[in-house]
Amino acid sequence: MTEEPPSLRVDKWLWTARVFKTRSLAAAACAGGKVDVNGAAAKPSKSLRAGDLVRVTLPRGWRRVVKVLKLHDRRGPAVLARGLYEDLTPPEPARVRAAPPALRPPGAGRPTKRERRHLERLRGL
Repeated sequence: MTEEPPSLRVDKWLWTARVFKTRSLAAAACAGGKVDVNGAAAKPSKSLRAGDLVRVTLPRGWRRVVKVLKLHDRRGPAVLARGLYEDLTPPEPARVRAAPPALRPPGAGRPTKRERRHLERLRGL
């Protein structure tokens, strides 16, 4: 492992830490205002140091909050990438389950497929 650099570009660190799949996606997110470093919007070339707080808005509206622990300029396995940051993302709220559909009382409205087959058997069709 090489010596840790004193600072690193935000887009490169996000790619190295496996927050984004490619460096160009990380750069596009920075340019699009989806990445904040210490509360301020970050351009792709913003210098990142250990101890900085990074907030990232991912596709589908997911938000991640990470604290930079180490800097590394080479992308490695996911196990090493997890050691580059501390995940401070709050847990997602519990999902509310939808109530099952109300049962239709027999004889009300259009018959179901099961009721239709039963009626056909009674009629001898």
